[in-house]
Amino acid sequence: MESIDLIKIAAAVLSLAVAIIGHEIMHGWVAYMYGDTTAKNAGRLTVNPISHVDLVGTIIVPVMMYFLPILLGAESGFLFGWAKPVPVNMATVTRNAGYNGAMQVDLAGIVYNFTLAAFASVLLLYMPKPLVDDGFVYIFTYIFVLQLLVINVVLGVFNLLPIPQFDGAHFIMHLALKYKINAVAEFFYKYERYGLVIVLIVLMTPLREYLLFMPVQLILNLLML
Repeated sequence: MESIDLIKIAAAVLSLAVAIIGHEIMHGWVAYMYGDTTAKNAGRLTVNPISHVDLVGTIIVPVMMYFLPILLGAESGFLFGWAKPVPVNMATVTRNAGYNGAMQVDLAGIVYNFTLAAFASVLLLYMPKPLVDDGFVYIFTYIFVLQLLVINVVLGVFNLLPIPQFDGAHFIMHLALKYKINAVAEFFYKYERYGLVIVLIVLMTPLREYLLFMPVQLILNLLML
């Protein structure tokens, strides 16, 4: 494997870690602002990656999504994954801040991802595309920032989808509860245990083109003008 490929993989892994760990920490941090100390007490408001590793989302899925397309003949795959969810006591949050507070907790990770993507896009405006003789540090930094942009947009878009267990579904549930549309909240709660199955169906079928890649490409086009 060429050194540039190793640099790309290392930069992608680091940017994925920054994206998914920060995403989960933000859920816990916003909940903490509303009086819920669950994440803090569990030691999850930390940047230590070991505390956030999820066997499926942090290891198996990223490896599968990156290397499987290559094995099937594509030029490259893409990195996607998630960290172990930060524990949040929504009863405490809603008691202190109502369903508006709960929805802010739901969206905290997504806001983090899109904010980080926007920051990366600004950095890229001032970073010329590296040349072969630019040196390891600059090449790695450029690829890291580029991957930071792409991965955070992918995570932001994916988590907006109303898939049970994911942020978009949680937001809809709390919005429905706020306006007493209990049937909608009950629907998402009922099918929450099937969330991972739905995620794999989306990722491994043409649905990913319409639900993930197309909106991601649209946002990337806007950020990279």
